[in-house]
Amino acid sequence: MGIKRKKSESEAMEDYDDDVVVDKKEKKKMKKMEKEKEKEKEKKKEILPSMIKNKEKRSAVHAKLKHQKKVEKRKKLKARDAEEKRALELGEEPPPRKIPRTIENTREFDETVCKPDDELFAGNDADEFSSVLKRERIPKILITTSRFNSTRGPAFISELLEVIPNAHYYKRGTYDLKKIVEYAKKQDFTSLIVVHTNRREPDGLLIIGLPDGPTAHFKLSRLVLRKDIKSHGNPTSHEPELVLTNFTTCLGHRIGRLIQSLFPQEPNFRGRRVVTFHNQRDYIFFRHHRYIFETKESKQSDSKGKNRKDGKGEKNTQQKVIARLQECGPRFTLKLRSLQHETFDTRGGEYEWVHKPEMDTSRRRFFL
Repeated sequence: MGIKRKKSESEAMEDYDDDVVVDKKEKKKMKKMEKEKEKEKEKKKEILPSMIKNKEKRSAVHAKLKHQKKVEKRKKLKARDAEEKRALELGEEPPPRKIPRTIENTREFDETVCKPDDELFAGNDADEFSSVLKRERIPKILITTSRFNSTRGPAFISELLEVIPNAHYYKRGTYDLKKIVEYAKKQDFTSLIVVHTNRREPDGLLIIGLPDGPTAHFKLSRLVLRKDIKSHGNPTSHEPELVLTNFTTCLGHRIGRLIQSLFPQEPNFRGRRVVTFHNQRDYIFFRHHRYIFETKESKQSDSKGKNRKDGKGEKNTQQKVIARLQECGPRFTLKLRSLQHETFDTRGGEYEWVHKPEMDTSRRRFFL
């Protein structure tokens, strides 16, 4: 049998110190666990505004929670800006900004999304809009209404005539739409726009490409005329610049070219007019603006927030170019309902695309 060696005093002290260090770490872990449990209990104990029956108390609690979230968000933004500034001063790359998770960037995968190298762009030379977009024909638009016109319809059409150059208005009367299409072809019109009204309010647009189509039917909503826009401007007769955004799929690309064929392809930049069709979640938002560039002087300040001065004691100023916008109206939203081959034909016409309720299976599924 072996004889056990007794530990020396130094070894015993080392073992004791190790035990003390381990005990301290365990205590810290226990404290952290207790704090986390307390925080969870506090969160559970938090009274949500929806749990309060009294309206005044509920609104006060809601306002308080909203203010707290705002303060926390402001603190995070300040900390992020400080980190970026520190990195720039040290000559390092600033930390990458987080990309917010939105419905647009988490949309369902769509095979019809166009890419720059897609064959679709090569086939643009042979579509119905190529003659107008190649400047072989000048856009000439005929605008008319449905048979039963409304009070706001004429005001909307008069503003459309100011937005679209070389547009002409003809009263509908009792004429059938097919006869109007034939008349427009004979008069060398490139497009026909029909403003549909219901209950004294414009609620639809029918855009027909001439002479071979296609025909697009849009639902029109949230119409705001120029007189109802605060501090609106008056448009000039200059040909506007056209901005089309987020028309990414094959269908969206086709609708974008249809809209593009309504406007001349040589904008007059002196007029500083911009017409925007912005597609977001299959809703096409229309805006009409005038812009102006202005130079604004701003005082230079150092890192401590004090204004800088040159050797003569004068304050240094820096000139910045600022773009200002003024809305000219009208303002409305379009939603595509159907796209039909060739000109308008309700009975024998073939449809490229029709919106149906069964297609709305997800909030993240888009067609344009």
